[in-house]
Amino acid sequence: MSDLPPALDPGAKGSPKSSLLPGWLRRTEAEQRWPAALIIAAAIVIHMLLPADLAPRPRWLLPSLEGALLLSIVVTNPLRIDRENRILRPLAIGLAAVLTLVTVWTVGLLVQALFDKSGGLPPAHLLLWGAAIWLTNVIVFALWFWEGDRGGPAARADGTTPHPDFVFTQMQNPDLAHHDWEPTFFDYFYLAFTNATAFSPTDTLPMSTWAKMLMLTESAISLVTVLLVVARAVNVIGA
Repeated sequence: MSDLPPALDPGAKGSPKSSLLPGWLRRTEAEQRWPAALIIAAAIVIHMLLPADLAPRPRWLLPSLEGALLLSIVVTNPLRIDRENRILRPLAIGLAAVLTLVTVWTVGLLVQALFDKSGGLPPAHLLLWGAAIWLTNVIVFALWFWEGDRGGPAARADGTTPHPDFVFTQMQNPDLAHHDWEPTFFDYFYLAFTNATAFSPTDTLPMSTWAKMLMLTESAISLVTVLLVVARAVNVIGA
């Protein structure tokens, strides 16, 4: 929170200066919890449904931990993400970390299965689950981008951090966006999806070092997954 009085604080509601700033630079209504929770739940379901050859063991342990963390976050702050405390922030970072661990683990098991000549999963199933694992990679890094940019969704709604970790098109051209626009979870999901398909920034630029390293890591995981799955698909079609 700023120490300035509301009349001089450009981020404060009712400040004469706040109405002149774009939405992402001032205090705004917090975004809703449900979009992020729904997509994260989809990643957890994928982790739960993974076949035994592609699931970390014991197969129930990590998905159960993911579900417990997500449920705790939703119960603690179910509607709008307008506050953070000593419980919520560690829970959110812990959930992202566990999701990342499971995703990286499953990518390793997928690589092992794709090179396995002794049988295992049918080729068609490997292709299907390879696509599902690729999707969880997108979701996981969308979560990291969303939780990390300018201190997370609650801090962004408070408008206390003016220096973005990601610069979206609407920030560079505010006249092309609604005056109250600011990035929400789906903007970060789009960022993660395009980074996983183009293997590079598209219309959103990383500014901080951690943002660049996260995008690099996501691109590397996606590249390995896509190349191996496509190579296996070519072998299946040519067989």
